[in-house]
Amino acid sequence: MQTASVQAGVITITTRATARRRPTTSPRRSVAAGSARVVSRATYWRRRAVVVLLAVALVLVMARAGDALGGITPHAPERHPAHSDVTRAAAATVVRPGDSLWTVAERLAPDQDPRPVVDSLSSARHGTVLTPGETISWDG
Repeated sequence: MQTASVQAGVITITTRATARRRPTTSPRRSVAAGSARVVSRATYWRRRAVVVLLAVALVLVMARAGDALGGITPHAPERHPAHSDVTRAAAATVVRPGDSLWTVAERLAPDQDPRPVVDSLSSARHGTVLTPGETISWDG
């Protein structure tokens, strides 16, 4: 099918192959590879609901896995080392295998911020490594 139009000396020929397709809101009935499925509105929303439920389930599973691996959760009680009978004037602790200056500082001053204790222990040790069985005293 060909149409021709003439306007002041200009000839335009439009064939079926060169005609522009008009945008439409109706679903396409055919695709180059074959016919496309027309999905109902209920199926569309049901699929979206399944995807959202799967995403929420994935987040919950990841949260449980993080908690099981020792992550911090808002409802978990804060862990404090056991209080010892050592007086406040001079505290002492024995270094255990796997201890760091931070864990030693938490045991030496359980009710205080450990950062100043770690700083003073680090400067007093001049970079030497902790040895298991070593006794560390601190006058807080």
